[in-house]
Amino acid sequence: MESTANMRLTTQRQVILEELAKVTSHPTANEVYDMVRRRLPRIGLGTVYRNLDLMAESGMILKIEVGGTQKRFDATTSPHYHIRCLECGRVNDIDMDFQTDINTAAANESHYQIYSHHIEFTGVCPTCTKKADSPLSN
Repeated sequence: MESTANMRLTTQRQVILEELAKVTSHPTANEVYDMVRRRLPRIGLGTVYRNLDLMAESGMILKIEVGGTQKRFDATTSPHYHIRCLECGRVNDIDMDFQTDINTAAANESHYQIYSHHIEFTGVCPTCTKKADSPLSN
């Protein structure tokens, strides 16, 4: 794995990082491509995909692989949890403390050396809940 310090921050990577940092929607690679093309109209989709993968491998950004959906990307690299809407697929951060005691409990039960964990919460977002409760949806 390449470290962030060893990765050259090209213009393309800088723009990808800036655009990703502007949103909290955890966009897919195609959505990042659409955002970046506004600033770099000649950039290719393959270039965006490659750079997102390299940036995720280096720890510069997070690649979120949730519940069989398209990979999503997050500029927030500190440990945090996500929640995915089962209706629309929306992914949000959950503002709660990261539970490091889970690592200790898992290590004690499994005898593995635990470095981290990934927990995906699922539910129905407020927008989809409102739609389901709407008299027009019945």
